[in-house]
Amino acid sequence: MQTTDLDDLKELVAEWRAEHATQHDKEKRDQWTKYVSLTMVVIAVLAAIATLKGGAFSTRTLKEMNEATFNQAKASDQWAFYQAKSIKHNLYQIERDRLAAAPLPDAAAMEKMQAGLDKYDKEKAGIKAQAEAYEATREMARTKATSAAEHAAEMGLSITLFQVAIALGATALIVKKKPLWVISSVFGVLAFAQMMYVLCWLPL
Repeated sequence: MQTTDLDDLKELVAEWRAEHATQHDKEKRDQWTKYVSLTMVVIAVLAAIATLKGGAFSTRTLKEMNEATFNQAKASDQWAFYQAKSIKHNLYQIERDRLAAAPLPDAAAMEKMQAGLDKYDKEKAGIKAQAEAYEATREMARTKATSAAEHAAEMGLSITLFQVAIALGATALIVKKKPLWVISSVFGVLAFAQMMYVLCWLPL
């Protein structure tokens, strides 16, 4: 009876050791999955940064487009004002020419007309300069908006690559396939390189 119990105990210990060895071998084989998880955390953090920066570029695009629209409206107002001054200038020009063509020109009236012409010439020059300044600011804002939109699009590519890397990494964890982790890491590196290109080398 004791021998049977001893044999059972030995068998139980042997099974436990075999199970423990199997579990240890499995853990050793699957140890790389810890690195996959760590890689996914790093990629997720970088993806969040890329998304934040991409949103900032999109916001800047809208801001600069609003600035361009505002300055276009201001320039249009100035050109309308310029046209109004030009009409008045032409009226004074016509009246001065009429006075000059009279048999006995009224010197005082002609002097008054000339003073009006000089006044409108000066006002038109100032209005034109202001309108052109608004147009220059508008063009600058449009250029910045175009550049910011390009940055947002390029950052969008980086975000997409990060998302692909995360998806592949998650799949690698589920199916326990190392090659998928390697491919995921490659996509992560490409995404990071794209992000750095946008942030450091693409002119804004």
